[in-house]
Amino acid sequence: MTTPGVAKLADHFQGADAHAGRQIAKIETMIVDCPTTRRHKLSNTEINFQSYVIVRAELADGSVGWGEASTLGGPRWAEESVEAMKANIDTYLAPALAGANALEFELNAAKMAKAASRNNAARAAVDAALYDAAGHSLDLSVSVLMGGAVRDKIEVIWALASGDADQEIEEANRKFDAREHRRFKIKLGFNTPDQDMIRLRKIVSALEGKATEIIVDVNQGWTEAVAIRYLPQLAEMGVSLIEQPLRPGLIAATARVAARAAIPIMVDEAAFTGPDIVANGIAAAGSVYSLKLVKSGGLNEIKRAAGIAQACGMELYGGCLIESGIGAAAHLAVFSTLPRLEWGCEHFGPKILKTDLTGGEIRFADFHVHCPTGPGLGITVNEDVLASVARKG
Repeated sequence: MTTPGVAKLADHFQGADAHAGRQIAKIETMIVDCPTTRRHKLSNTEINFQSYVIVRAELADGSVGWGEASTLGGPRWAEESVEAMKANIDTYLAPALAGANALEFELNAAKMAKAASRNNAARAAVDAALYDAAGHSLDLSVSVLMGGAVRDKIEVIWALASGDADQEIEEANRKFDAREHRRFKIKLGFNTPDQDMIRLRKIVSALEGKATEIIVDVNQGWTEAVAIRYLPQLAEMGVSLIEQPLRPGLIAATARVAARAAIPIMVDEAAFTGPDIVANGIAAAGSVYSLKLVKSGGLNEIKRAAGIAQACGMELYGGCLIESGIGAAAHLAVFSTLPRLEWGCEHFGPKILKTDLTGGEIRFADFHVHCPTGPGLGITVNEDVLASVARKG
């Protein structure tokens, strides 16, 4: 017996017409600048709007797919900026894929990797758009194309990052009372450690008595000595996870911190590639790994990263870079297929933008983000909003 999904996928192999219909006809890009509802501070930057490269892929049969690449404050978080991403997609990646079959996902990823070394965020955005377009062409969800969903909702974390403890307490209470979030990640590293501890303690005390969980993200802002000094205070406050306390490259130092810590350390910016993950795993520099498309470079690649991290004994966390609903949907499509995702995910981006770029298909309820359903990524793009936030010139 052939299931409807398998029958639809089998259509691709029934003659040249199906192949021709799924040829990549056009890949277009734009930069958008989306205002956020409040400032968002990290150890090395502060943003009041989030910039994205939006990718629109069109197939010969008229099917359209969307992808997105994000960064934080230009090339501070990593080497890619939205301006560079757009230029590299337009100049190198799109020409490399002209006329290719959108369903040949691995081959297309290999073509992009050959055309542009690294450029992981740019390649991931194009990859997501092609998956979305292929899903619409086949009337299948991307999660089916990725192996099939094992969950339809994921417990979701909200980031507190304004730097104003009173505002953050009000925000956390509001999110908890609305049953949108009960787990909160607090950004540290943009103040002195002593000031960070005062702010963190105030937030933790204010939320005492509620069934909340606190994670902290130092965003590479501490040294080994600072981390060792303040680990006991974090443990005493009941912090459950510490994200990227030291700069990438300091694997041995981070491993020494992890060995002293009573709290798990999460590896984020320190590991983009498979070998990076293995190096951190062998060194015992972290016991949790943050999965992000902008690091892995594509949907299949993020699943490979998950497998490598698990093979190294790490648990998995669905990380984000404040993606809009487009980027969040691409992550959720993959996360929904992972057999294990111990720490849930952090895809709150659609809720922190003043106006999201999608039709609201991603729902937040009962402390979970509910994965969109339907063909492709399961979202519709609001092209009027897209036009209103598009960067001019």
